[in-house]
Amino acid sequence: MKLESSYIYLDNVRFHAYHGVLEQERKTGGDFLVSLRVGFPIEKAMRSDDVSDTLNYAALYEMVKKEITVPSKLLENVAYRICKKMTEAYPEIESVELKITKKNPPMGADCDGAGVEMKIINKK
Repeated sequence: MKLESSYIYLDNVRFHAYHGVLEQERKTGGDFLVSLRVGFPIEKAMRSDDVSDTLNYAALYEMVKKEITVPSKLLENVAYRICKKMTEAYPEIESVELKITKKNPPMGADCDGAGVEMKIINKK
C-alpha cells in the first residue's frame, strides 16, 4: 500500500475579527469562516499512532486564530500571513489551501458571504 496524498484540515472555523476596507468594518468587526486544507506527509503517524509524527490540527487552529485577530484591510493579507506562518513553522508542509469567508459583507447583496481562496505550494 502506498499513500498518494494526505491532508490535515479545519472546516468552517468561526471567528469574529476586524477586517475590511471600510473604517466601520475595522471598528465593529464581522464574522468570518476559515477553512484550511494542509498537504502533509502523514505516513509515519499512520503507523506510529503518535501525534508527534503528524501535524497537530490544534496547533494549526492556534496559528489561524493568532493571525485572524490582527486587523487588516484585505483578506488577501490575512491569508498570506496565515500561510507564511504555517510554512515557516512546519517546513514539511507540502501545500496549503485556505478559504476565508466574510459573512454578510457590506456590499448590498443577499449572499452567504464573500472572501478569498488560495492554494500555495511550499517549494523546498
